[in-house]
Amino acid sequence: MERPLRSRISTLLRTNVVNTSAVHRGYSGAGRFVVALSDGSSCFVKVGWTGPTRDMLRAEARFYQTFQSDFTPLLLAFEDDEDQPVLVLEDLSNADWPPPWAAEEIERTLATLKRVARSTPPKHLPSLEEHRAGLSGWEQVEQQPALFLDLGLVTPGWLEQALPALKEASSRAVLDGSALLHFDVRSDNLAFLSDRTVLVDWSSAVIGNPLLDVVAWLPSLYLEGGPAPENFVGAEAVELVALVAGYWASQAGQPTIEHAPQVRLVQRAHLEVALPWAARLLHLPQPDITLRTNDP
Repeated sequence: MERPLRSRISTLLRTNVVNTSAVHRGYSGAGRFVVALSDGSSCFVKVGWTGPTRDMLRAEARFYQTFQSDFTPLLLAFEDDEDQPVLVLEDLSNADWPPPWAAEEIERTLATLKRVARSTPPKHLPSLEEHRAGLSGWEQVEQQPALFLDLGLVTPGWLEQALPALKEASSRAVLDGSALLHFDVRSDNLAFLSDRTVLVDWSSAVIGNPLLDVVAWLPSLYLEGGPAPENFVGAEAVELVALVAGYWASQAGQPTIEHAPQVRLVQRAHLEVALPWAARLLHLPQPDITLRTNDP
């Protein structure tokens, strides 16, 4: 961390920075640091280096400025510099961060998502319905099938047979609702303390159908050694499963994101779980996918 930034943190918190340590967990392109302070405390600092990360940092800061709970990190400071906004949060580095997943942590995550859904969301948040066009990936796959087929997960014949049912189910997905959604639930955004389950990185928070948070999280849980998605939700989620599978199908083959180079690999891995799941729920032939990341 450069000295001018260290000085900014010292000024914001009114104490001197003693040491900084870069954090590499997760897929964000923002600068991330654990900062030791002269008063013996520590904090977590996020810095927006690029246009996309600056926008995400501002969205995250606005969320914390309008909503705080024991399932959100404590906001300590925010400075909206034009070139380099800085967000300072409580340090959760001593928490337990899965994987591996314990059964209790899975239960705590599901319970916390229910609490999130029951919360009154900030009024400025967009609705999940506003994201429908971006989430509806099967239409994009139909228009540009090569990007999906080049992933090597299915044959052209499978796609021709399955696409109408996947599109139709996806189009019926209910996104409307009044619940708060984190909209990016994954292990790198979950910290477990003895008395708190904390979701971090609320830059994508929306208002809508809370079942989507669960459906979108379950493929990553399975990839990290957890139970199969069907252990948690059934046929009531078929349209949402088709929707998230379509989103990942349309995104995984896209060019690498410069500020977040691991995202396409993560999207492909999630697709390798969500696509067979959607096929099972819709009684379609199973795609010939051999998972490389889990051996349940």
